[in-house]
Amino acid sequence: MSALNNFATHILSSSSKRSLQESRKTQTLSINFSPTFTIQNIPKTPSRISFVCPINAMTEDKEAEARQENEKKESNGIEIEEKLKNGFLSILLDKERFFNASIVLGAGTLAITRLLTIDYEYWHGWTLYEILRYAPEHNWIAYEEALKANPVLAKMAISGIVYSVGDWIAQCYEGKSLLEFDRTRMFRSGLVGFSLHGSLSHYYYQFCEALFPSNDWWVVPAKVAFDQTIWSAIWNSIYFVVLGFLRLESASNIFGELRATFWPMLTAGWKLWPFAHLITYGVIPLEQRLLWVDCVELVWVTILSTYSNEKSEARISEELSEAKSDSSSRKLPED
Repeated sequence: MSALNNFATHILSSSSKRSLQESRKTQTLSINFSPTFTIQNIPKTPSRISFVCPINAMTEDKEAEARQENEKKESNGIEIEEKLKNGFLSILLDKERFFNASIVLGAGTLAITRLLTIDYEYWHGWTLYEILRYAPEHNWIAYEEALKANPVLAKMAISGIVYSVGDWIAQCYEGKSLLEFDRTRMFRSGLVGFSLHGSLSHYYYQFCEALFPSNDWWVVPAKVAFDQTIWSAIWNSIYFVVLGFLRLESASNIFGELRATFWPMLTAGWKLWPFAHLITYGVIPLEQRLLWVDCVELVWVTILSTYSNEKSEARISEELSEAKSDSSSRKLPED
């Protein structure tokens, strides 16, 4: 029994020792673990985030506000520049319209005044009805006297006026308003009419009469055929080439456009001139033919001017587009 008691006590003492050692270990573990846990698990990063993020957010907001202010300034600057440009262009357009209106008003007033005051030396005692009644007849008499005195100069003046007005009509037909016409273009057309058409037409009609001196029935159709083939080809080419040189274009461009428009211009004339020239060569006297032809040419000059300037403007636009495409293709490799 005593041996059993000793064995039991020994077991109990050893187990108690083991329990005491385990409790000590757990204490040491708890003691050693708890400080490391508290120290390592202190939320340091949240304090940094809570302390740093507001500053970043404030700087980002300030940068966004600065960008918005810069964008507003840029947009305001662009709007101001556009307004200035539009205002400047409107002022220029107003000046151009005013200048064109003064030209139209001045020329119209001069023409009407000259036509109505043909008999001003004999107006004493005349009524307004008598002035208007005799004005057309006496203007016609004055025109015939001018033809006798200097036929070439009179016909040059008529052709210059007709070609200027015809180009003005052509510009209006192309979409421009009555007071937004190109004065330089109208002046070029009028210059060609004055310097070339009047004088050349005067000598051409005399040559045509010498070429067909007979009064047989076939003479009028022969003159019309000669006019619409030989003379029309010569005059259309002269008009087109001279206008091109007056626009300061190169000879290669001028003759290239002439080759492209020669046949369309010639065939376009066949829709108008054969019927008009039946009257020209069959009814109108020799000295009055150019006046009749110039009246019809108000329509024809519109067609001629439209053909000439459309080809020139189309070529200029093509050159500009090609220049832009070349510049863009040169910039692409650099980018």
